[in-house]
Amino acid sequence: MRKPFRLQKRDDSPVSLRIVICVCSVLLALVFCGILILAMGNNPVAAYARLFRGAFGSGTRLGTTAAKAIPLMLCGLCVAVAFKMRLMTIGAEGQMTLGCLAASGVALFSHIPGPMMLVVMMLAGFAAGGVWALISVLPKVYLGVSEVIVTLLLNYVAMLFSDYFVYGPWRDPKGDNMPFSAPFADNARLPKLFGSEVHLGIVIAIVAALILWFIFKKTVWGYEIRVIGESPKAARYAGMNIRRNMLLTMLISGGLAGLAGACEVSGTVGILKSGISNDSGYTAIIIAYLSKFNPLVVLLVSFLFGGLQAGGYSMQLVGLPVQIVTMLQGSILLFVLGGEFLTRYKIVPNRAGKEAAVHVGE
Repeated sequence: MRKPFRLQKRDDSPVSLRIVICVCSVLLALVFCGILILAMGNNPVAAYARLFRGAFGSGTRLGTTAAKAIPLMLCGLCVAVAFKMRLMTIGAEGQMTLGCLAASGVALFSHIPGPMMLVVMMLAGFAAGGVWALISVLPKVYLGVSEVIVTLLLNYVAMLFSDYFVYGPWRDPKGDNMPFSAPFADNARLPKLFGSEVHLGIVIAIVAALILWFIFKKTVWGYEIRVIGESPKAARYAGMNIRRNMLLTMLISGGLAGLAGACEVSGTVGILKSGISNDSGYTAIIIAYLSKFNPLVVLLVSFLFGGLQAGGYSMQLVGLPVQIVTMLQGSILLFVLGGEFLTRYKIVPNRAGKEAAVHVGE
């Protein structure tokens, strides 16, 4: 039986088409979650309105949204850098956790004066995340082991390693037996901006995005990253050092996630505690896909997802659990991945005349 339609690979996907498909995918995710909200006995329009007001309804709420977006920005950049070379890292969560741990160690046990404390904390966070990412990619570079499995499993190792210090030697003896470290000194806290919850980490994230955009667009190394990601065989034929580029890319990718941890622990929390990453590394995967791995777009999408997190608690006022935000994030990823298929293929009708002509020729 002849099928009325067939899939045909697109020769090119215009930017306008990708934007339209991405926007439609997000809208479909909202409709899908709206149906589920309706099935729970709630009004989806009222729920989404509450979500919007909770995220962007006032200057204070905008500040909260921006503060929650900072770790998402840096983790989103982490994933975008790795995915640009087709390194499917799932390890931003663990790398951010170790960044928190390393920065906290500097804050709690060093006596560096003045602003140099923050500089050393940022460098320690970057180094810890970068080294952890390097460890995760070594099996792929030298043994061909999938980096997806290794980075995912190392997340749990990093979180348990951090919990050992939180529940053990670094726990504050004055903290009523709670699994928190002692509070950081004032010079180990990133300054707040404009009297809001937003801290200096947002400047760090913006500068990092601009540097990455410049590297991708204007440098030889950025060109090599794109070529290796698109065609390793062509890159090898051109004499590019694939192993070295993989290691360097993962070092920078993990370093950005570690920097996210350093900013979070010094800018927002001010103590080391269990679960401090708050799934930012996993959410960053959705952000990177939505951004098409463009560093500047990562900033915008991260801000929107920061709004989802900030406004999610407001949805409880209409009787919905805060976990509805996680469901919404997962739905967005699902529909975006489905939309990605349509950017590569188009559905075209089968023509009876054309098929008949082919049969006659045979």
